[in-house]
Amino acid sequence: MKVTKIEKHGFEKGLNKIRKDFTLFAPVDCGEYHEFKEIENGEKPDLEAVNTHLSPKSAIYPQSQPMFNYTLDENEPDHHIMKEVKPDLSPRAIFGIRPCDAKSFLIVRRNFDTEEYKDPYWIEPYEAATFVGMACSAPCSTCFCTTAGCGPFNEEGLDLLLIDAETCYYAKAITDKGEKLLESAGWLTWVDEPSIDKEIEDLKTAAENRIESKVSTDRLADIETNDLYNASIWEDVSFACINCGTCTYVCPTCWCFDIQDENCGSCGIRMRNWDSCMFPLFTKHGTGHNPRETKIHRVRQRFMHKLKYYVDKYDAGIQCVGCGRCIRSCPVNIDIRNICELMNNHKQEACAS
Repeated sequence: MKVTKIEKHGFEKGLNKIRKDFTLFAPVDCGEYHEFKEIENGEKPDLEAVNTHLSPKSAIYPQSQPMFNYTLDENEPDHHIMKEVKPDLSPRAIFGIRPCDAKSFLIVRRNFDTEEYKDPYWIEPYEAATFVGMACSAPCSTCFCTTAGCGPFNEEGLDLLLIDAETCYYAKAITDKGEKLLESAGWLTWVDEPSIDKEIEDLKTAAENRIESKVSTDRLADIETNDLYNASIWEDVSFACINCGTCTYVCPTCWCFDIQDENCGSCGIRMRNWDSCMFPLFTKHGTGHNPRETKIHRVRQRFMHKLKYYVDKYDAGIQCVGCGRCIRSCPVNIDIRNICELMNNHKQEACAS
């Protein structure tokens, strides 16, 4: 295990060195909540924040992103021609990201980076990023990552993992990117102490044991899709939902977007904006027909996609990392853990004679 030891009193000095080579993103204390954002000069990251209000996906996939601009003024050169807005692809360090959020990028990548289709607006910023994780020593009561294919010390999707050891951080290099960041910060001094390896393993075991919330997913792949789709549970599940879309906006693995043109006089810009399957207009056709016109349709779509369609398509677990954000943020207390249990325990219902 390649580990370096970073004293906390010298940590900020290392961060300032990193700024020369990287744009820094990290959790910041905004008072009532923590926000994952670009760190400005003078701002300090709060690495003790367990889960930010919104996930760090916006560091790669902004909530609103300009794609093209154009002019309709015929007196201007190149009028009525779309011109690409070049994104910022400078190296960025996503600092203090929790392991569940790092794993979420791998889940989302299956949508944006396929053999048939590659989305440069997502792939290029992702490849320009170095992911520096912060292991979770004190998970939230709503976290269920250990039964969602993840864990508080999970290394998937990370280049470097930091472990809080009271007076210092242990930094575990996972990729060459992680080693280069350690070198940039002046932290690249390996320690070879078996006691540190054991301490890390003990911290990992203790953190995993603190996670009491669990979901069962073992039967989801075997249940017939149409049986779940037509199950009688959806009316009760959707009863309280107000289609606010909060669950989709806080979710690190939701990837839906819309593309719109915004005009001001003769100038215009084409934007890509986050969208939500919970909104009535999301599937409305130009004809006026809406295949998901009721909230039952929309709630069913959300949970079937997360917990069944994704499982069937990729055979790589559920489209959820167990961060618990949707549970904490839902204004009507809809709980994905309960719905997962209902779906996993579903038995085919007898057909009416």
